[in-house]
Amino acid sequence: MRLRKQKEENSNAPLIQLVDIHKIYKMGNEEVRANDGIDLVIDKGEFVAIVGKSGSGKSTIMNIIGALDVPTSGKYILKGKDVSKLRDNELAIIRNKTIGFIFQQYNLLKKSNLLANVELPLLYAGFSRRERKRAAMEALTKVGLEDKWRNFPNQLSGGQQQRGAVARALAGKPSLILADEPTGALDSKLGKELLDFLNELNEEGNTIVLITHDRSVAERAKRVVTIYDGKIVFDGNVDEYRKQVLA
Repeated sequence: MRLRKQKEENSNAPLIQLVDIHKIYKMGNEEVRANDGIDLVIDKGEFVAIVGKSGSGKSTIMNIIGALDVPTSGKYILKGKDVSKLRDNELAIIRNKTIGFIFQQYNLLKKSNLLANVELPLLYAGFSRRERKRAAMEALTKVGLEDKWRNFPNQLSGGQQQRGAVARALAGKPSLILADEPTGALDSKLGKELLDFLNELNEEGNTIVLITHDRSVAERAKRVVTIYDGKIVFDGNVDEYRKQVLA
C-alpha cells in the first residue's frame, strides 16, 4: 500500500519544480549571479513562456531546465526526481528520455537526410532501428513532412527545417518540449505558423516551455514568466502579462 500511495503522489507532482536556484559564475575576482533565487513550478500540460532581455538569466535557467547544466545551489526536481547534482552522463540520459529540444538554428545535421536527423535522439535513447524509423516517420507525418524524409537540410526551406526540428523533438514522445527562441530564424508568417503548431501540441496535452526575448511571442503562451537580473519579477497568465506590460 505504501508503494502504491507513493506512486500516486508522484503522478500528482509537478513536472518541473525549481527551488531556490542559484547559478553563479566567477569572472576574475567577481561573481556573476546569472540566476539568483529562482522558484518555479510547472505542471504537466502547461504552455509557459520564459521571457527576458539578453543577460537577464533566461538562457541559464533554460539550460538548467533542459538538463544541460546544473545549478550552483538549490534543487531542480523533474518528474519527481532531484536532478540538481547529477553527473554529465546521467544528465544526458534525462535529456534523451524526457526532453525534446527545439532550437532557433534548427541544428539539423547537413550530411544526414531528414529521417536520420529525426531518428538521432532515438538512437541515443536506445530505440531499435525499426522503432526509430516508425517513431521518426510518425513525427514527420505529424508536422506534414512525411514526403520529405529523404531530403537533406539544404533541400528544405527554413520553415520545413524548423518543422523537421519539431519532429525530432516529438519523436521520442518526451514529457517536456523545450523551445529556445524557435521563431528567431523565421519570418513573421512562418513564425506564426510554428507558434500555432506549438499551441496545437499543447492542446493535445504536451507540456511546452518556450524561451524568448520577444513579448509578442511570449503572448502566444498561456502563462508567462519574466526574468530580470536573474530573478523572477512576474509570473501569471497571459492576460495578466498583457496588463502588466501596458501598465
